[in-house]
Amino acid sequence: MVISILTLFPEVFPKVLNSSIIGRAQQKGFIFLKYINIRDFATDKHRYVDDKPYGGGVGMIMRVDIVEKAIAAARTNALQSSHNIKRGEGEVFEKVILLDPKGKLFNQSIARRYSKLDHLILVCGHYEGIDERIKYFVDEKISIGKYILTGGEIPAMAIADAVIRLIPGVLRNSEATINESFSFPYSNTSCSNLEYPQYTRPKIYKRYKVPTILLTGNHQKIENWRKRGQLLK
Repeated sequence: MVISILTLFPEVFPKVLNSSIIGRAQQKGFIFLKYINIRDFATDKHRYVDDKPYGGGVGMIMRVDIVEKAIAAARTNALQSSHNIKRGEGEVFEKVILLDPKGKLFNQSIARRYSKLDHLILVCGHYEGIDERIKYFVDEKISIGKYILTGGEIPAMAIADAVIRLIPGVLRNSEATINESFSFPYSNTSCSNLEYPQYTRPKIYKRYKVPTILLTGNHQKIENWRKRGQLLK
């Protein structure tokens, strides 16, 4: 899978995304991260990517023409690479996602859907956002919460992390993502669907004890206890 991240600040990503599980996933060839600097598609010598909003207002707006050129370049670069990006009529192998506080709230179900793609393009806005006409060049708008950040870089990191760990082979234990929070089998119910409480050594720490049932060795009772823990609101 290729994830292309379109941003004004490509230098902020490698420190985070080249480490731990995601770093190993890249080393093993499960994932290819490409950082595309939107400023490279500016048309003037100062490399401006924004302009004043029509009708007046505070702040600057990123230009749709420049961002769209960056999206087109991301698509071309991925297709020309050797990473098996496919396009077929009636099948979706690629999606362009705009990180936008007005977008659909990101969740585990969306992460699973994205993890099945060949190519995921994440577009990071900045300043006061991107010209509204960008909606004609993206497939979805996604938000990670009802709050405002300085740009789409942190949401892009969060989405990339959530998606990459779901790609088969990335995690050593293939069952690691099955019983965690917000996952199957309770993802379509009204329950909170949180992962069951977990404990490790020491058995007692500052008078706080590990639940006795976890020490019994009775796997059926432990399983029932864990299920009740998942269903608590």
